[in-house]
Amino acid sequence: MGGSDARALSRSLLDLCRMRKLTIATAESCTGGLVAGALTDIPGSSDVIDRGFVTYSNDAKRAMLGVEASTLTNFGAVSKETATAMAIGALERADVDLAVAITGIAGPGGATPGKPVGLVHFAAAARDGRIIHREHRFGAIGRSAVRARSVVEALRMLMDLARGPQAQAKPRPAAASRLRPRVTRSPRRHAVKRRPPRSPRG
Repeated sequence: MGGSDARALSRSLLDLCRMRKLTIATAESCTGGLVAGALTDIPGSSDVIDRGFVTYSNDAKRAMLGVEASTLTNFGAVSKETATAMAIGALERADVDLAVAITGIAGPGGATPGKPVGLVHFAAAARDGRIIHREHRFGAIGRSAVRARSVVEALRMLMDLARGPQAQAKPRPAAASRLRPRVTRSPRRHAVKRRPPRSPRG
């Protein structure tokens, strides 16, 4: 998996989002903006890509994405909880339809007990409330390879959300009012005129 995979996925994702009028934001730690870079490398991507957050430090995750300090303390920067909070934070702050977040240990250092080099947590969130989390243990395959595979996985997760039946653009106030259920009126009762019984024929 390399640049060609990321480029093909980026094109497909952008085309799908244009068709469904969806916008995207990214929140990246170990990939350092490579997902946003892959998407914006495609000409004309500005109608889909809103912004990218590169939150490498814990301070940046708190300040830019609103990740709670308790989340980082209790679970660590590389965790399902932090990745999910990053994705939700990006969704809220950018006011987009889809957001993806990546946090991991690309190596060669940084491993801790239970969190080896190559561990990456991904989360993707949609405006309609759907959230996906995935954990990958790529192993010590090299920093560049971990980052490249992470980009491809993040793009795939965005594709999964964009394909979803409810992955639609945020309804505007006027449109939202049209989606409210109509007031049901009680049906009118029509008097049924009954014909008098016919006299039996002789």
